[in-house]
Amino acid sequence: MKKTGMSQLLRGTFFVLLATMLFGFVTSCSKDDDDDNNVNGAGKSHKVVFKAIASSGSNISGAVYGIDGNPTTATSLSGTTWTSPEVTSEAGAYNANVAVNALGANASSTLKVQIWVDGELKKEGTSSGEILAASASYVF
Repeated sequence: MKKTGMSQLLRGTFFVLLATMLFGFVTSCSKDDDDDNNVNGAGKSHKVVFKAIASSGSNISGAVYGIDGNPTTATSLSGTTWTSPEVTSEAGAYNANVAVNALGANASSTLKVQIWVDGELKKEGTSSGEILAASASYVF
């Protein structure tokens, strides 16, 4: 496959993940029919960091991350690791989401995404292959 085709496929995968995350933000908010935000620690603010780790020779190209309906897009990334700036959630926030794309070196390449909340690893998602797209979601 030509490099242009891989780039277009990677870009398409990225937008599919972005749309999936935005859909998740909307549906997660619609499920919150009550005002009890103290379930599972959702009634307080949290410090959240999103991370991605790709296997050797892979290249992380973009990420979408955020809390509830406030996604941030990071583009033009490169390398095998990426860490977001620390994000502080508002008290009562419902969930954290991350989706990362990368181009693997070969069919056995891997990509792992992580959600760290208050310094503790809470959720991981993985992907393998040449076209890598991993996502994770964590409910506070």
